[in-house]
Amino acid sequence: MKIGLLGKKLGMTQIFAEDGDFVPVTVIEAGPCVVLRVMDGKAMLGFGEKKEKRSSKPELGFYKKVNVKPQALVKEMLFDTDEGLSVGQQITVDIFMEKDFVDIAGTSKGKGFQGGVKRWGWSGGPSGHGSMHHRRIGSVGGSSYPSRVWKGLHLPGRMGNKRKTVQSLEVIKVFKDKNLMFVKGPVPGANNGYLEISIAKKKKSLNHAEQNAEQRGKKQDEKAGSKDKK
Repeated sequence: MKIGLLGKKLGMTQIFAEDGDFVPVTVIEAGPCVVLRVMDGKAMLGFGEKKEKRSSKPELGFYKKVNVKPQALVKEMLFDTDEGLSVGQQITVDIFMEKDFVDIAGTSKGKGFQGGVKRWGWSGGPSGHGSMHHRRIGSVGGSSYPSRVWKGLHLPGRMGNKRKTVQSLEVIKVFKDKNLMFVKGPVPGANNGYLEISIAKKKKSLNHAEQNAEQRGKKQDEKAGSKDKK
């Protein structure tokens, strides 16, 4: 049964792998999540408890019906089969294993209203004292044609605070007793931000360095095998 999990980003740290490589990791509190509802191909999960006074009466009625305390975060997650899933069941971090690949979605950090230089990486105008055009927008459209501003033009505006998904992150370590997992690399959002974790749809392809290392390893094995035959 492949199902997602809800969690919370605790921060980033660094560890050393068995081969001595330096690995930056994100520490995630993954679960335990409680199953609130089971549907075709989906399961409604709850993560973290909240005070009853922060819940509406309809919510309290729903939680009372399923005999579960009010949950801080409720999301629907996809899964491949409903075998073994029941309302009230707890799903923990042990559904993931080391060297698994996961997709993690969260809300990126909000940076407020920003100009085009920071938001889109504009190079800016001349830096001389008299240019008067250091970080301004400049022309956005001709007068006769198109007589309007093109849709999708990079302009100043709100930056961040959007749902982002990072795909194919490797699970480095899983701590079942503490409901923690280490994931290689950064994930969206600030510390204590909520995350949605699911099995990766596509395994991350090897980069050029890893491909070259793999090819060198194969060649060395071939050479060693040819020497043994002689």
